[in-house]
Amino acid sequence: MTNTLGFDTLQIHAGARPDPATGARQIPIYQTTSYVFRDADHAAALFNLQEVGYIYSRLTNPTVSALAERVAALEGGVGAVCCSSGHAAQIMALFPLMAPGCNIVASGRLYGGTVTQFSQTFKRFGWSTHFVDTDDLAAVEAAIDADTRAIFVETIANPGGYVTDIPAMAEIANRHGIPLIVDNTTATPYLCRPIELGATLVVHSMTKYMTGNGTVMGGVVVDSGNFDWSQNDKFPSLSQPEPAYHGLKFHETFGALAFTFHGIAIGLRDLGMTLNAQAAHYTLMGIETLSLRMERHIANAEKVAKWLEADPRVEAVTYAGLDSSPYKERAGKIVPKGAGALFTVTLKGGYDACVKLVDSLELFSHVANLGDTRSLIIHPASTTHRQLTAEQLEAANAAPNVVRLSIGTEEAADIIADLDQGLAKATA
Repeated sequence: MTNTLGFDTLQIHAGARPDPATGARQIPIYQTTSYVFRDADHAAALFNLQEVGYIYSRLTNPTVSALAERVAALEGGVGAVCCSSGHAAQIMALFPLMAPGCNIVASGRLYGGTVTQFSQTFKRFGWSTHFVDTDDLAAVEAAIDADTRAIFVETIANPGGYVTDIPAMAEIANRHGIPLIVDNTTATPYLCRPIELGATLVVHSMTKYMTGNGTVMGGVVVDSGNFDWSQNDKFPSLSQPEPAYHGLKFHETFGALAFTFHGIAIGLRDLGMTLNAQAAHYTLMGIETLSLRMERHIANAEKVAKWLEADPRVEAVTYAGLDSSPYKERAGKIVPKGAGALFTVTLKGGYDACVKLVDSLELFSHVANLGDTRSLIIHPASTTHRQLTAEQLEAANAAPNVVRLSIGTEEAADIIADLDQGLAKATA
């Protein structure tokens, strides 16, 4: 479906066609492991990447393919690879780029689970990560060396709400001939389309806002199709002969879709981090209302953040939509429709007040998730970010006296009333 259609139209129609067998209007859940080949030649052509089609649901599935097409359309990419979770998407994004001894340069303000994955788990692959303050462009530049294969940032940092200067990151990445990877989970393509700002790849945890109802896990990597994988010798998986396909060169053969084809033919084939058809179906249904939900999330977040900032029991609020935020001006350029609905709150009562607030709220759900229609709260330092050092917690704005809020789509007055009674108990 053409990307000239408006966002609200694409989120409903992209990737969706009446089922050719039954005429079903909603995309069916193709609950099958495998697909019957027309004949031996057809099977051979599929396995040799000479024809596009369905082989085995670890690789491709019609329901999952429809979701990939929809997300790619919303992000303005040429293709996408869906996988089992946001963390899986991060590995899938880096897998074609990396080799033992290689490194990435990443924001020091990433989600705590991502920091742990990048700093600890990646060591087992022989990969390493240079964490930097991405507001310091000179530090980003200085961290890149001959073995750097990508820059990785979040559009709106989880949990601190920092907004990344994506065009500036893209300029640095282009200068060094490496891709810029942007985690767009907290912004969604409704608020920001990083590819238009210079990103090479976009990743999402679709578990969050894209699905929006806290029912299924999912991740996706969107390929801009704009990167020249053959411009240098840094990406042999994409530019050099692939032994598993009799010397096929992905970039030479598939051009702008080289990364997408590699993600399916190599990444999903060998890593097996596959998204199941039912999860894809739930996510497709969630995306149909993405813009409507995000509008309400943002409207509520702005009201709640302003109320909290004025409350004497609160020390600070990190919402980039506030006039007091140092990211207010940047947010107007990167996420002009609004600064999302995730931010942190620092309480004057310290750690004890944070714990009491979490335990005292009634409308908020205390869960390790974000982007649900329900308002959510968690204490990052003792949960999602507990593996981080004190310095890393401070950089992420997840110190012991901080709670993270994900503002839902309930009535704003009810959200505020719940916070009010919870703060009263927490500071009694």
